[in-house]
Amino acid sequence: MTAPRTRALVAVQRLDADGTPLVTLDVVAVESGLHPELVRRLVALGALEPSGSPERPLFRRDSAARLARIQRLRIDLGLNYAGALLAADLIARIDALEHLLAHRHAGSERNT
Repeated sequence: MTAPRTRALVAVQRLDADGTPLVTLDVVAVESGLHPELVRRLVALGALEPSGSPERPLFRRDSAARLARIQRLRIDLGLNYAGALLAADLIARIDALEHLLAHRHAGSERNT
């Protein structure tokens, strides 16, 4: 018996201005567990900001995690895609604020 054939994907295509790896839509689809057409629809809804050419868009490496979170919110909470996108944005903002507060709190403890 032979092993199933898998399509090899080139992971990193290039780096953006701040050094973040950029990957193709196919890589984002595989890593998020979503069909490429669904990824295209979510991009059209504004879930991701592509860079590169419209014919061959590139995405930040962490885009797959964002899309997977949106899909989990949609399924687990019964939200439509627009609602799941909004919830994912709010969760990301809360995470960023909590991170900022933790750093400020740690800094103020060092100064006392």
